Amino acid sequence: MPPVQPVAWHTAFEVSAYFVGMRLFLWQRRRLALPVLADRDRSLWIGVAAIVGAALGAKLGYWIEDPLAAFADFPDWRHLLEGKTIVGALLGGLAAVEGVKRAIGARGSSGDAFALPIAVGIAIGRIGCFLAGLADHTFGNPTALPWGVDFGDGVPRHPTQLYEIAFLIALAAVLVRRRAAFAQAGDAFRAFMIAYLAFRLLVDTIKPVPYSYLGLSGIQLLCIAGLLYYRRDVARIAGTLAWARS
Repeated sequence: MPPVQPVAWHTAFEVSAYFVGMRLFLWQRRRLALPVLADRDRSLWIGVAAIVGAALGAKLGYWIEDPLAAFADFPDWRHLLEGKTIVGALLGGLAAVEGVKRAIGARGSSGDAFALPIAVGIAIGRIGCFLAGLADHTFGNPTALPWGVDFGDGVPRHPTQLYEIAFLIALAAVLVRRRAAFAQAGDAFRAFMIAYLAFRLLVDTIKPVPYSYLGLSGIQLLCIAGLLYYRRDVARIAGTLAWARS
């Protein structure tokens, strides 16, 4: 029996991530009973916006992260469709949902229903990234640390996929255990976004940089842009979590 190919591992866990994430979202929507999602039509518009925005943002993020690969042989468009980024997907989905909500006159936050499903979905997807090895381009820089992983080229590297999985599991646990501490609607989603963007900003310092923007990767620039968007919420979210731990 031939071994399972890296692409097959990646695809299997990516599909599992979408399936589990969707089931969790439907459960969260019923449990939280958010007013903005109570109307079926509005809920459908918001869901479609999240999916389309995430897909477009994932591609745009890839173009920013590695423009030399994305635009190789331009105007041949095939390279433009090859990659995607989670940070780009998150910011694209956020922008699309906020835009659609304004367009249809939907008031209130819908983010709390998405926070836990996204965290769990990304963690599942990162298992596939880890098993895909070098082909996935999500590994870290070479390291002499004892837990360095050889992804197939004989070089021990930071298993940044495993770092991210561990972080997301811890973050999901915090979101569940501290949910009562979030006084404002949408704060659970804001907490997820702020924490994840800050984590990626830091962990990407030990990843290869496909294209440098004055020493920063395109993903780090997107993380900074997202954190600036949430700049007014950072102190409140941090204070809420600090109060919840006391």
